[in-house]
Amino acid sequence: MTNPLWPRQLRDGLAAMNLSLSEGQQHQLLAFLALLTKWNKAYNLTAVRDEREMVSRQLLDSLSIFPWITTGHLLDVGAGGGLPGIPLAIALPEKRFTLLDSNGKKTRFLNQCVLELGLQNVEVIHGRAEACKPDQPYTQISSRAFTALENLVDWCGSLLAEDGVFLAMKGQFPDDEVAALPAGWQVMSHHTLDVPGADGERHLLVVARTEQSH
Repeated sequence: MTNPLWPRQLRDGLAAMNLSLSEGQQHQLLAFLALLTKWNKAYNLTAVRDEREMVSRQLLDSLSIFPWITTGHLLDVGAGGGLPGIPLAIALPEKRFTLLDSNGKKTRFLNQCVLELGLQNVEVIHGRAEACKPDQPYTQISSRAFTALENLVDWCGSLLAEDGVFLAMKGQFPDDEVAALPAGWQVMSHHTLDVPGADGERHLLVVARTEQSH
């Protein structure tokens, strides 16, 4: 059962972000949020407990990086409760999404979402990034509230194509994390994310190998 506030919050938020999603896609997003709320009681998938904030802090926040998704196959690491991977997969049905997490409870939830929402374009992998052996490296890897940038490139660098980029979603701009990036990696660009209804800063950092390390 979805919260009666959610449909309007979602419609208004999408309009403010200039995102045009069909009624069916909006229904899927709300069904996902209902699943997340239900499973969160037992599985602790997200820290957001106030249902009035969920559309903004989960759905709209995830969709805020929509304009930067240019790959045909995105890897979302530390996928947790499916944010941003599942909202993006619903919004971009023509693209493929692989959701990776080492927590078995969380991947069980993700598999249930794929099943109940009929997401043909989502694959869930239970395992650690270091142990993941894809057929070919990814050109884009997203992460949201997963780990410090230094760990991200260390653990997941082998999964990224030579000319690929990490799409790291952060709250406040992480100056200390940027300073701690190891040699061979750099922040190519950073963007302030405007999430309707959300308090606090949100940033997207696009991280890639430096020219010298190619």
